[in-house]
Amino acid sequence: MGETNRVAVEILGERYVLKGEMSPDYIRQIAEEVDRRVRDIINRHSRIPMTKAAILVAVNLADELNRLQESYDGLVKMIESEKVK
Repeated sequence: MGETNRVAVEILGERYVLKGEMSPDYIRQIAEEVDRRVRDIINRHSRIPMTKAAILVAVNLADELNRLQESYDGLVKMIESEKVK
């Protein structure tokens, strides 16, 4: 196992300490992306509570992840079928 990094980040003005084996720069980049996405939703829907905006971001990210996984799985199948030929 690698070294666990602790990184203080800010999302919507709230301070969080995130821990992970990824580089501190990567952890900050992910936090900035979450902050950007939540702010985008709040800017488009000014009356939405922060928790609902965070849930919408989570649902959107889960959808993106699922679509990417399906695309990846399809590419792997294509590669494997080409190897068989």
